[in-house]
Amino acid sequence: MAKTELIGLSKEELNEAIAAIGEKPFRAKQIWQWIYNRGATGFEEMSNLSKELRLKLAENFTISRPKIITEQISADKTHKWLLEFADGQRIETVYIPEADRGAVCISTQVGCAVGCKFCHTGSQKITRNLTAGEIVSQFMVARDAYGEWPTPTNQTRYLSNIVVMGMGEPLHNPENTFKALKILSDGDGIAISKRKITLSTSGIVPKIPSVATEAGVHLAISLHAPTNAKRSQIMPVNDRFPIEEILSACKEYQKVMGRGCYITFEYLMLKDFNDSPEDARELVRLMKKYDLGAKFNLIPFNPWPGCGFEPSSNNKVHAFSREIEAAGYEAPIRVARGQDILAACGQLKSKKENDKKAD
Repeated sequence: MAKTELIGLSKEELNEAIAAIGEKPFRAKQIWQWIYNRGATGFEEMSNLSKELRLKLAENFTISRPKIITEQISADKTHKWLLEFADGQRIETVYIPEADRGAVCISTQVGCAVGCKFCHTGSQKITRNLTAGEIVSQFMVARDAYGEWPTPTNQTRYLSNIVVMGMGEPLHNPENTFKALKILSDGDGIAISKRKITLSTSGIVPKIPSVATEAGVHLAISLHAPTNAKRSQIMPVNDRFPIEEILSACKEYQKVMGRGCYITFEYLMLKDFNDSPEDARELVRLMKKYDLGAKFNLIPFNPWPGCGFEPSSNNKVHAFSREIEAAGYEAPIRVARGQDILAACGQLKSKKENDKKAD
């Protein structure tokens, strides 16, 4: 009989699994804490359980991490892992450190079906969705690397934030993504506050309100252009879900979360395509029309092999930012991180394809 993987089970599912082998509910709580608070990688570590119970658990269940194929650390200390799951499929996960905190960028799919023209991941066709356990385990690998077990309770937690901005479109895999975020934010385990989790989407309109109702986390929209005509050129998904529908769905999200929960609009600065003062003014017009609590994240373009786009000049990026901020909206310019290891925004890609070329 196949063993059941415990990482990725909800609390309710874990209770049911433990009950099915004849154990009482409090055992499930103990196991949950060992897995998600203390980071146990094997049942033998669960010292407050009897030897007989630990053997019984090992006979019925597994606690698995993905295999680390490669890991790279950038000159700026950005840390990237190429991870392989049991079926041989691979994804990349990145940790972006700051002085006293940092964000783990997690993936939700192997490949991506959205096909944004500027995105390295988008050049890799979709293979499959990740399970909730495969999503959660990426953060656990990062915690293993930085020794943040048990779950820190003070201000020295360096893996402080989660951004669902890695490989894949999370709202093409909403059930597993939302389940994973519930596990990651559970107070008895990993305990990342929902206020420190951001989910980024290309604009899958029917699912945007559920980011509030099902997950309760911050929302980021990959916008990247101020008009449908321009956005459709670089994001084919816009033909299905145009800007007006996306912003209407954002209004629904904000009704649940409250206007004080700002929506971040991610905007990749592409030379001579979307970086003019007129483009900036059109963005402001959209925000005012839909009366959204919003801020912009201006992203320098990170080139990757085979991509035809170029980054905007620093002067144009700063002028663009000033135009938006003059209208009352925040528009910080993101500092590119991890470029020397292809770990920056839009650069993630499973290396299976590259491995084959190298052979």
